[in-house]
Amino acid sequence: MLTGSGVGRGAVVGPVARAHPAPPTPTEAAGPDSEAGRAEAVERVAQAYRDVADALTARAEQAAGTTMGEVLEATAAMASDPELVGEAKTRVMQGQEPTFAVDHATKEYIDLFTAAGGYLAERVTDLRSVRDRVISRLAGLPEPGVPALAEPSVVVAQDLAPADTAALDLDKVLAIIIEQGGPTGHTAIIAGQLGIPCIVRVGGAADLADGQVVAVDAAAGTVTIDPDDDVRARAQARGDALQRLADDTSDGATADGHPVQLLANIGTAEDAERLTDAAVEGVGLFRTEVLFLGRTTAPTREEQADTYERALRALGGRKVVVRTLDAGADKPLAFVTRSDEENPALGVRGYRLVRTAPELMADQLHALAEASRRTGVEPWVMAPMIADVDEATEFARLAREAGLAKVGVMIEVPAAALRARDVFSAVDFVSLGTNDLAQYTMAADRLLGGLVDLLDPWQPAVLELVAAVSWAGGEAEKPAGVCGESASDPLMALVLTGLGITSLSMSPAAVPGVRFALSKHTREQCEAIAGAARGGRTAAASRAAALELCDPEVREVLALG
Repeated sequence: MLTGSGVGRGAVVGPVARAHPAPPTPTEAAGPDSEAGRAEAVERVAQAYRDVADALTARAEQAAGTTMGEVLEATAAMASDPELVGEAKTRVMQGQEPTFAVDHATKEYIDLFTAAGGYLAERVTDLRSVRDRVISRLAGLPEPGVPALAEPSVVVAQDLAPADTAALDLDKVLAIIIEQGGPTGHTAIIAGQLGIPCIVRVGGAADLADGQVVAVDAAAGTVTIDPDDDVRARAQARGDALQRLADDTSDGATADGHPVQLLANIGTAEDAERLTDAAVEGVGLFRTEVLFLGRTTAPTREEQADTYERALRALGGRKVVVRTLDAGADKPLAFVTRSDEENPALGVRGYRLVRTAPELMADQLHALAEASRRTGVEPWVMAPMIADVDEATEFARLAREAGLAKVGVMIEVPAAALRARDVFSAVDFVSLGTNDLAQYTMAADRLLGGLVDLLDPWQPAVLELVAAVSWAGGEAEKPAGVCGESASDPLMALVLTGLGITSLSMSPAAVPGVRFALSKHTREQCEAIAGAARGGRTAAASRAAALELCDPEVREVLALG
């Protein structure tokens, strides 16, 4: 049995389909020895980059309006980057063999991106994808990636670039196994959004052969080679059970009727339009930064209003919580993010951009108010990275002056959590971002896979801060929601409900499992589970204590352990 980090709760059995490998690393450094030969080689290199960029752009257009489309567009831009292409051409003109020149030009950028860390380091997979495609074209080799699938299969790869993932025939993808990557990587995120079981960082996956039958259990993070009848039967039973859960479209509530809103996290208007018939009570987190990323100037008020209008109309009057621009740190903007910050995660990011670029906030709030006037729908608006009551008060003033009535803030900073009573006095609601709250509470970069244990939302310190915010919300009689990854964990959802959280926002694919878990526990039972979790001295102990009190059927169906 192989193990890794699972994404989702699904279990499937099927044959392996391996991705075509990346081309071998070029070792021949010497290129053409004549000026004419070098000139011809330069043109071949330039044409290879153009062909790769065109192919990626075509795929981006096919996936337009989705997160995948945005990622593909960014990867295509890398293949067109004049500095990267120019560096490869210069090396050829200096006498290097074309594939060798492309490989070494890319390595320079990989080193730079890796050293920069954060968002740029996450783009290294895309750089390698562009390099491998260009080298394959120059060498006359098949393009790396997943071949056309002849039957429903478990896709196995060393890693999958967004371009590889976009090329998949999703009707024939049972699951995805990759050796590298991480739970926050593109493949994991896209698989999670599509509801495809996925396991990342699987040691030994390189030994899996085409056609070999495996059982993939995303909840347990395991890959069983040549599974026996018992494993096959359990996988089938899990799949059937999850399908039954997906058929339930009722509102979120505990077994005794205590309501808990189940909402979706989205990034684009197209995401909202896909929720038209989805069994969610609205949107708990509309990440508006997708509108801004990858641009050289900010979108106009009109452009923003059009996008927000589409989202509000798509939800047909259901709740929509719009988060104002959360840029900076791992999501830099070319037109506003400073490059001289030594600690960008602690710098001018999120709401703090109002200190250096107040027009961004003003434009966004007025655009949202305009969308509200056009649709007659009253959106909820909240600001990210609020640290104290002064910031919360100032944001509320700006939003209300723009014409927005329902104003809240995100709680991601321990200082705001500890003083939640003050924050609630200034706004109508709060939403906890547990990923950043864990990052700042535990002083651990959320993008570093090696610190994943410290970033665990089951950390008792993080639970205490969530409890403090919930208590303050109850005292103020105002909503306190969670829109971080922890909301998608059915067991954690019980804890959050027991603490007093009023809404949970997550990937739509995670909603059925959370709905089912809530329906099998009363509010009193959730409170007991929350109390047990808060009594743990470690993250593992807190989870184990909660699991001990969880309904056995929920444990079995959702494979909670």
